[in-house]
Amino acid sequence: MKALITGASSGIGMEMAKILAREKCELILVARSKEKLEYLQRTLPTKSTIIVMDLSNEQKVKELYVLTRSEKIDILINNAGFGAWGEFETVPIGKEFEMIDTNIKAVHLLTKSFLRDMIDRDSGYILNVASSAGLMPGGPLMATYYATKSYITSLTNSIWYELKRKKSNVSISCLCPGPVATHFNDVAGVRFSAKPMKAEDVAEYAIDKMFERKRLIVPGAKMKMAHFFSRFLSEKALLRAAYKIQNKKRKK
Repeated sequence: MKALITGASSGIGMEMAKILAREKCELILVARSKEKLEYLQRTLPTKSTIIVMDLSNEQKVKELYVLTRSEKIDILINNAGFGAWGEFETVPIGKEFEMIDTNIKAVHLLTKSFLRDMIDRDSGYILNVASSAGLMPGGPLMATYYATKSYITSLTNSIWYELKRKKSNVSISCLCPGPVATHFNDVAGVRFSAKPMKAEDVAEYAIDKMFERKRLIVPGAKMKMAHFFSRFLSEKALLRAAYKIQNKKRKK
């Protein structure tokens, strides 16, 4: 099998690359950092290709598809993304647009492009990495990030149902982890408010559930419980809870 992973240079993406390499998958690894990609490539036991690319650039995303379409990708993992912390009016608009381009537009474009090819072959897996934020009605202090992840969760759910209706052998899943020990908080400019899961544990669980064709993947018992009990709370209560969680991340 052949897998394309975006955001592959660190965190969950890197751990997924290691897992799939152990399963003898050929890999196409995409990220901004050439140095980190080259280091990862040297450690993997299977054939891999690295592509250094900024996925906040729509034209580059289109180029990525053109470059890799002939490879007949069996697994697409849309993992690239980042967040920013702060009250909505204080976060620089340029940073928010970059976030929207990376977290939404790149995922949307790659999903649509590779999904068409997979449907033609009637086989393939797509794993879109969202967040527990995508299961909430909103996220005060990280408003744009929560909105981008809600988009990905909703989009994936809709595509999943369309594929189910046509009895397609193509599978699409959405990963919604809680806090994970990656560089995410450094980029977002915050600190953890709860003990994070290990990236390798999240990645292993996600890959297993992807191959089981699970629609929504929520790693960790605590996050599963939180997702279950959130159904019994009002949206206002959930917004209040999200604010408290994000406010605890404020760096002193």
